Amino acid sequence: MKKYSKLIIAAIIALIFIGTFVFLWQKSQPKEVVYDEFSPKQEDILKTTVITGKIEPRNEVNVKPQISGIITELLKDPGQYVQQGEVIAKVKVIPDMGQLSSAEARVRLSDINLKQAQVNYNREENLYKQKLVSADEFDKIKQALQQAKEEKAAAEDALQVVRDGVSKANASASSTLIRSTISGVILDIPVKVGNSVILANTFNDGTTIATVANMNDLIFRGNIDETEVGQLVSGMPMKITIGALQDLKFDAALEYISPKATESNGANQFEIKAAVKLAEGGKIRSGYSANAEIVLQKAEKVLSVPESAIEFSGDSTFVYVIKGEGKEKTYERTVVTTGLSDGVNIEIKKGITAKDKVRGPEIIADNEKEE
Repeated sequence: MKKYSKLIIAAIIALIFIGTFVFLWQKSQPKEVVYDEFSPKQEDILKTTVITGKIEPRNEVNVKPQISGIITELLKDPGQYVQQGEVIAKVKVIPDMGQLSSAEARVRLSDINLKQAQVNYNREENLYKQKLVSADEFDKIKQALQQAKEEKAAAEDALQVVRDGVSKANASASSTLIRSTISGVILDIPVKVGNSVILANTFNDGTTIATVANMNDLIFRGNIDETEVGQLVSGMPMKITIGALQDLKFDAALEYISPKATESNGANQFEIKAAVKLAEGGKIRSGYSANAEIVLQKAEKVLSVPESAIEFSGDSTFVYVIKGEGKEKTYERTVVTTGLSDGVNIEIKKGITAKDKVRGPEIIADNEKEE
C-alpha cells in the first residue's frame, strides 16, 4: 500500500512540474503583433476651441431713487415686464432738518417781500392814477410785485418738495415715484417695504430699487487663453450651448475682443463678447452658464488619417503603409506632409493616396491590459 502511495505522489509531482514547464514555455513564446489598419478618407478637419462663460443682457440698469426715504409700496415683482417711465415703487420722504428749516425760512422771507411789494404797488398805483409818476416807474413797481409773487410760489414748492417729496406744481413727475428708466424685464428687486433708501451722491452709489434689463438683446461673455486669441477676428460665428438647456443651441457672432489681458490662475486671459441670436420660443434667463464653440481653423474635403497612425520624429512625420496581405504583409515607413489636426484626425497633404492603407497602433488583448 505504501508503495502505491509513493508512486501516486511521484506522479502528481511530475505532472505539476511538466504543467509548469509547458505553461512557462508557452508564455515565453513571442506573440504575433496585430495592428489597427486605417484607410485614408476625405473629410472636413475643424480645429475648434470651447470657451466657458455666461449669458447676460447687453443693457442692464439699476434703478435708483432721486430722494432719500422709506419704501412704502412696491408695485412690481421680479420677472414682470415694465415700460420706460412705469412706476415700480413709492417712497415716503424723510426730510433733512437743515433743508427743511432753510425752506421754511425762505417761505417766510418771500411772504414778507410779497407784502412789501404789494404795499409799494398800491401806493404807486394811486400816484400813477393821479399822474404824479411816469408809466415807466409804475411798470417797474408792477414788475417787482410779480417777481415777489413768483418767489413766494417757488418757495412754497421747494418746501413741499423737501417736506413731502412732491409739490402741487410737479405732482405728475414726483420724485417719490420710482420709475423704470428703460423698457425691459425686472430681474431683481432687492428692497422690501419699510426699507430705507438713499439717493446717489459723491459719497455713495445710492440704493438700488430694481434691476431692469432688455432680455431680447443678450450677449455671451467669456475668456479665452492668450495662445488662441490671436486666431480670433470680429464677426466669427459661434455655437452657444447652455448647461441648463442641453437641447437648445444658439448661434452667436463675435463682436468684441479685449485689447488687454487679465491674469487668472497664472494664465493670461482675454475677455470676449458675442451677440446671441435667439431662437423663437427659447426663453433664456440672465446669468445662465454657457459654453461657446468657435472654429479657429478649417480644412474642407481633405485626405486624413487618425492621428494615432502618425509617427513624429523631429521635424518629420511618417506613416507605415501596408504592403501585401496575410503572412506576406509588410509595413513600409513613408514620409508624409501633414496639415491641420482636430486632435483625432489629421490632414495628409502629401505622401499617400486614398488607395493606400496605413498601420495604426498595436492592438492589445483584454487579458494583456488586465496584466
